[in-house]
Amino acid sequence: MTISRYDDLQIQDEVQITAVTFRSNSEVPGGARLESYPRRMVYDGREYTFVELGMRYLVQKGQELVKLFDVSDGQSLFRLRCEADHWTLVNMKPSLQAA
Repeated sequence: MTISRYDDLQIQDEVQITAVTFRSNSEVPGGARLESYPRRMVYDGREYTFVELGMRYLVQKGQELVKLFDVSDGQSLFRLRCEADHWTLVNMKPSLQAA
C-alpha cells in the first residue's frame, strides 16, 4: 500500500496525530529497532484510525529529517509528513479496495 500518484487530492493541511504505534524493523544491523507510525489522526473535525501501515520514508532536508508515512483507514489512503513534530496531511485518495 503506497500512494504512487499525487493527482487525486493534494492537501497541505495540518493534522493532529492522537495515537502512535510501534513496529520492529528487523533489517537494522545489530538487532531490531522500533519505528513509530501514526495510528490515529484528527482532520477536519473527523477522527481516522489507521488499520494498515505502509511505507515509511526518511528524507533529509538540509540539517533536518522529514518523515513521510503511507497509511490507510481501510477506506482511504493517506500520506502524512512529519517535520519537527509538526504533522501535515499531504495526500489522500480512496483505497482501491474500497472503490
